Amino acid sequence: MINLKQTHSDKQLVFFWCLLVLLPSLVRGECTCDLEDEDRNKSLALKYKVAAIASILVAGAIGVCFPLLGKFIKALRPEKNFFFLIKAFAAGVILSTGFIHVLPDASESLTSPCLNQNPWGKFPFAGLVAMASAIGTLMVDAFATSHFSKSHFNKTQQIVADEEQTGQHENHLHLHTHATHGHSHGSISIVEGSDSSSAQLLRHRVISQVLELGIVVHSVIIGISLGASESPKTIRPLVAALTFHQFFEGMGLGGCISQAEFKRRAVAIMALFFSLTTPVGIAIGIGISKIYDENSPTALIVEGIFNAASAGILIYMALVDLLAADFMNPKLQNNGILQVGASVSLLLGAALMSLLAIWA
Repeated sequence: MINLKQTHSDKQLVFFWCLLVLLPSLVRGECTCDLEDEDRNKSLALKYKVAAIASILVAGAIGVCFPLLGKFIKALRPEKNFFFLIKAFAAGVILSTGFIHVLPDASESLTSPCLNQNPWGKFPFAGLVAMASAIGTLMVDAFATSHFSKSHFNKTQQIVADEEQTGQHENHLHLHTHATHGHSHGSISIVEGSDSSSAQLLRHRVISQVLELGIVVHSVIIGISLGASESPKTIRPLVAALTFHQFFEGMGLGGCISQAEFKRRAVAIMALFFSLTTPVGIAIGIGISKIYDENSPTALIVEGIFNAASAGILIYMALVDLLAADFMNPKLQNNGILQVGASVSLLLGAALMSLLAIWA
C-alpha cells in the first residue's frame, strides 16, 4: 500500500516537472512571427484607413486649436483659472499616454519572441531607453533655457550700457546729469522686471517644442502601424480610439503653445505639423504595406526604441514641465478650490486616456 502511494506521488512529480519544462515552449508556440491571413481584407481596410486619416486630422486640429482661442475667448487665456483646469486635464492625458500606451508598446516590441533572446530577452531595454530619453530631455531643457537666458541677458546689458552712454553728456549741467541718471536707473529696474517674464516666456517656448517632438515621434509610429495593417478587425477600434487620443494630446500641446506666445506663423506651423503627423504616418503605412512586416526584427527594434524614447520624453514633460510647474504655481497654491479642481481634472484626463487602452 505504501509502495502504491509512493508510485502515485512519483508519477505526479514527474508529470509536474514535465509540465514545467514544456510550458514555456507551449506558450512560445502560440506566439508566431507569421502574419495572419484570416482577417485580411485590403479593400475594406483601405476604407477604414481613409476614414482614420480624415477623423484624426480633424480631431487633432480641433484639439490643438482649442486652447489657442484664448485671444478671442477670455476664459481660455493662460492667466484664467479655467486654463489651469484644461492644462491639468491635458497633462493627465500626456502622462497616461507615456505610461499606459507608449511604454508598454515599446516593451512588447523589444521583448517579442521574434527577436533573439540574447540580448533582447535578458534586459529591459524599453525602460533603459525611456530613462535615457528622460535624462536627455532634462539636459536639453536645461541647456537650451540656459543658453537663451544668457543670450537675452547679454542683449539686455548692452541696451542698458547704450542708454547710459547716450544719457551722459560732458557739456550738460550737473542737475541735468542727475536727471538722466534717474531715468537710466528707472530703465534698469524696468528691464530687470521684464527679465523674469522673458525667462518664463522662454521656458514655455522650450517646453512646447520639446513636447511636440515627443508627441510627433510616437504619432508617426502609430500612424505607420495602422496604415500597414490590412485587418479591418484591428483597424476599426483604432480609428475611434486614436481620434480621441489625438484630440486630447492636441489640447495639451495647444495649451503649451498658447503660453509660449509664438508669432502667428510659428503657431500655425506647429499646429499644422502636429495635426498632420498621424495622418502622414497612416499614408506612409499604406504605401509600404506590401513590403512592411511588423514582426520583422528590424521593424520591432526600431519601433520599440522610438516608442521608448517617446515615452521618456512624454513622462518627463508631463511630470516636470506641466504638472510640477502648474501645481507649484502661487496662484494655484493660494486657491484651495482651484487646487482641488486641477487635481480632479488631472485624474479625469489620466483615467479617460487609460480607458482608451482597452481599444488601442
